[in-house]
Amino acid sequence: MYRSAGVAMAWNVFRFCTALRGLGSIMILLVLAIVGVTYYAVVLCNYGPALLAGGPTTLAAFAVLLLFHFLLAMLLWNYFSVVFTNPVSVPPNWNLDFDVETGETAPLASSEFSSQMNLQQSAALGSTGNPRVRYCRKCNQLKPPRCHHCSVCGKCVLKMDHHCVWVVNCVGALNYKYFLLFLFYTFLETTLVTLSLLPHFIAFFSDVDIPGSPAALATTFLTFVLNLAFSLSVLGFMIMHISLVSANTTTIEAYEKKTTPHWIYDLGWKRNFAQVFGNDRKYWFIPAYSEEDLRRIPALQGLDYPVRSDFDGQEL
Repeated sequence: MYRSAGVAMAWNVFRFCTALRGLGSIMILLVLAIVGVTYYAVVLCNYGPALLAGGPTTLAAFAVLLLFHFLLAMLLWNYFSVVFTNPVSVPPNWNLDFDVETGETAPLASSEFSSQMNLQQSAALGSTGNPRVRYCRKCNQLKPPRCHHCSVCGKCVLKMDHHCVWVVNCVGALNYKYFLLFLFYTFLETTLVTLSLLPHFIAFFSDVDIPGSPAALATTFLTFVLNLAFSLSVLGFMIMHISLVSANTTTIEAYEKKTTPHWIYDLGWKRNFAQVFGNDRKYWFIPAYSEEDLRRIPALQGLDYPVRSDFDGQEL
């Protein structure tokens, strides 16, 4: 009885996940609406007029507006990079075993699997000491290491971290860096807006006469509250993902690690960082990779991941 109830609950959850597809461009429009309200409050209602008015506040207004527009441009660049970058599903006919004569691939039987895999593949595909085939019943195909099925997208995603409703996309191998940069620039932008509007927010609770229309004052108040909330929430989310990157794991794998004594993909924080951001420092803060990094770091493609050297030749 309890088992059937659990199955029914899981079924309902997946139905809810598939319903998220209907959000579509609504979430993107919501993000743009928040950006528009913030732009109106900061630029048009407060610091734009302060810049044009002249006086001792002109330099401060210019600095705030310059930094605001730079961070906003980087935020939107990374946001749309996450939205429009395919996190990559499993390539067609991907398999651990390839039939040269027929030119086709076929899933390995469990009896064949142990004998045909090397140690690294066994370590990568098994979360325990016993190697096992990871097979997706929904996609009807084998799953590469660190690949998971997304019930919202309806496909297996390479190195899937999670499905983000804010970007209407899966966060996976090829757009995880862009997602982290989006969090980073969102935190900087919202923090800047919060600090720049703090004097105006304090003025609401004082006896000082505040210039501006009621609509402008209400928008300023709302913008401060929204950006403060986003700044604090994104900070916590960003700290969580920094810890995940340092351990070379994903949000999904963080739960899988609880059942394993050692995490085979943890290569040290420097190599873990490189598997997400690359080695070329010029590309660390933009949503792109150098050709050399794409060529020399297979993990950036989402199919091949090195394991810890202390696992070589040892039984997991």
